[in-house]
Amino acid sequence: MSQSKAAGKLPVKNDLGFFEIRMESIGGLGANVAGKILTEAAILGMGMNGAGFASYGSEKKGTPVKAFVRICEGSHAVRVNSPIEEPHVLAIFHEALAKAIPVTAGTVPGKTTVILNTRKTPAQARDFLKLEGGKIGTVDAMEIAMATGSRVNMVMMGAVAKASGFLDLKALENAIQEAFGRKYQALMKGNLEALKRGHDEVKFEEFPVDGKYPATPFRREVPKLGYENAPIGGAIYSVGNMRFKDLSTSRTGMIPLFIVDKCTSCGECDITCPDYCFVWEKGKDRKTGKDGMILLGINYQFCKGCLRCTHICKFNALLPVKEAEQDLDKITVKHKFLK
Repeated sequence: MSQSKAAGKLPVKNDLGFFEIRMESIGGLGANVAGKILTEAAILGMGMNGAGFASYGSEKKGTPVKAFVRICEGSHAVRVNSPIEEPHVLAIFHEALAKAIPVTAGTVPGKTTVILNTRKTPAQARDFLKLEGGKIGTVDAMEIAMATGSRVNMVMMGAVAKASGFLDLKALENAIQEAFGRKYQALMKGNLEALKRGHDEVKFEEFPVDGKYPATPFRREVPKLGYENAPIGGAIYSVGNMRFKDLSTSRTGMIPLFIVDKCTSCGECDITCPDYCFVWEKGKDRKTGKDGMILLGINYQFCKGCLRCTHICKFNALLPVKEAEQDLDKITVKHKFLK
């Protein structure tokens, strides 16, 4: 890419001369786009050099995505295109990812600043992520995105810029305007507000390496099954393995809330649900007293927040609400085979 300004200086860099950013996300939250915008802001807006790319499997909402950004000073050539193992900034777009994949692998206290999209405090985030130590930042990116009519990636880019110590907010604004201004001009006000709030509202705290949690060195994830050990014919050995699936990482801020007093157990929600989230049992109808199947509630482990059930329910027994405002441990109903 061409450069439009005098090259800036990096506050820190690794042995190869790069400041590196890794973003751990899910499809639909915009980490891939965020990586491109951060890279363009540094190169076109700040006269630096660098590269940005993403790594993902199926291009599907809810699946894990990694975005990588390498930035170097303008006179430095980019000769590396491998995944970032020990980032200077690690941005985690969805906290539920930590339950499924090692998102914090490769973090180094004193080098890596970790940013988590969460309502937790930095101290709570450290315990949740089980980090060895170092600088941890938290920002409620989902709430800010919903309040501004924007996306999580805009908020997280603002927080990343703050953590980097050198990424210019104005350069980011210009890069966002260039990327979306012509096609989505109506959204620009919300996008820029979300960027600014992410920059201003992220809270950081430094934690010493006190032995509370072990180090998490980077390791490459490899498939558990391959040509040497895959079952013949693709047979599934673990019976009932769908019980282990967790679709909570697919949600982007909203969930259906079950209002038991308004439910007639008509079953239309269960018919429209693509993931069988609803939990039923035999019993007496709450209003007529007749025997039948009674809806108990929702198992949010299997709910990806598509909200189809809230659209089909004629009795307002299922309402769309912000996930962050609910205590899922109290309102989740487990399937019997999970108890």
